[in-house]
Amino acid sequence: MRRLRQCALMALAPLTACASAHRPTSQPFWSGPAPTRTHVLVPSPTTVVNGGYDPSATPALRMASGDVLDVSTVSTCGTRLLQPGVDTGTVEPAIRAIQAASQAGTLKRGPGGHVLTGPVHVEGAEPGDVLEVRLLRIDLAIPYACNSFSSRSGFIPEDFPNTTRSKIIPLDTQRMVGRFDDSLGIEIPLRPFFGSIGVAPPLAKGRINSAPPGMHAGNLDNKELVAGTILYIPVNVPGALVHIGDGHAAQGDGEVDITALETALRGQLQLIVRKDLRAKQLQWPRGETRDHWIAMAADSNLTTAAKLAVRQAITLLGDTYGLSREDAYQLVSTGCDVRITQLVDGTLGVHVMIPKAMFVRTPTTRNPNS
Repeated sequence: MRRLRQCALMALAPLTACASAHRPTSQPFWSGPAPTRTHVLVPSPTTVVNGGYDPSATPALRMASGDVLDVSTVSTCGTRLLQPGVDTGTVEPAIRAIQAASQAGTLKRGPGGHVLTGPVHVEGAEPGDVLEVRLLRIDLAIPYACNSFSSRSGFIPEDFPNTTRSKIIPLDTQRMVGRFDDSLGIEIPLRPFFGSIGVAPPLAKGRINSAPPGMHAGNLDNKELVAGTILYIPVNVPGALVHIGDGHAAQGDGEVDITALETALRGQLQLIVRKDLRAKQLQWPRGETRDHWIAMAADSNLTTAAKLAVRQAITLLGDTYGLSREDAYQLVSTGCDVRITQLVDGTLGVHVMIPKAMFVRTPTTRNPNS
C-alpha cells in the first residue's frame, strides 16, 4: 500500500499489545540448512529506512547466510495517528520516535511512505546470487489494524470524490479474525504477511520509492507469502540489503482501495544465499508454498505485467521441471491461475499460481529448494 497524506480516523478505544503467532500447521516443506543463530532487529530511528529501498543505506544488522532474523515492523496506521487532535495514545512507541526523527531531519524520509526495518546485510551475498527468504513464522504485534483510502488514490478514486476515510478494525487474535463491522456481523479471516520484503536496487538506481514493486521485490503485496512459504529474490548489491515492512493482517487480491488490514508484525525469517541459482539468472522474484510455485511480475500497464508474469511462469517451469517453452505455455493455460496481485502501487502486480500436484513424477532438473 501507499501511505495516504491525510485521513479522518474513526473513534478508537484503547488497545493493548499482543503477540499472536501465525505459523504453518505442519512441518516446513523445505530441508536444511539448520540455523545456528538468531538475530533480533526492532524498529527505531537508527534501524529503519523511511520511504525507500536504499543501496547506500548503512546496514542496521549483519548476519551470516542461514541465520534467522527475528524482525519487528511498525504499522502504517501509527504514522497516520500522529496528527493534532487525533493521536489517541495507542500509537506504538517506535513510530513516535521514528516520526520525531523524520521531523527533526535526523532520519531521511521519502520518496515513498513505508517505514521499513533494516537494511540487513547478509554475508556472502553478491550481485547475481539469489536470496532465499524462508518465512518461518509471522506474529500479530498489536490487536488492531487500519484501512484507509481517499479520492487521490486507490483503483477507482473517481468514484469517491472529495473523500478521505479511515477505519480501525479490531483483531481477535484468538479466533484470528478482523472485526470489520460488529453491527453487521462482518469478520475477515486473518492471514498475516509482510506486504514489503525486498533487497536494495542496483547502486546506479540510488534510493527508490518504497511503493512500486519491481525486480528487487519490495512492495509486492502478495497475500500468498504467509508463514511457511519462501520468497526468492535476485541480489543486486553486496550483502543484498534486505528491507522489511508494511505488515498486513489480511488482504484481498488487488488491494483495490490502496490499503489492506495494515498492522504491526513480528516475524522470523531465515535468509539463505543461493550461489547455486546464479546460472538461472533470475530476473523477477519467485515464491514457493507447500502446494504451489508462484511466478511474479509488475509493470505500470496491467497487460504488460500479465505478459511478464506468464513469461516468468514459462521460465520457472523450464528451470524447475525441464519443460520446453511450448509445453510450459500450454500448461500455464490449462493448469495454472493468473491472478492480479495488486492494482494500486504504481506498478501493477500479477502472479501465476503453479500447482505442484500436477507433477506426479520427480522433476528432470534439480528443484531449486533442495
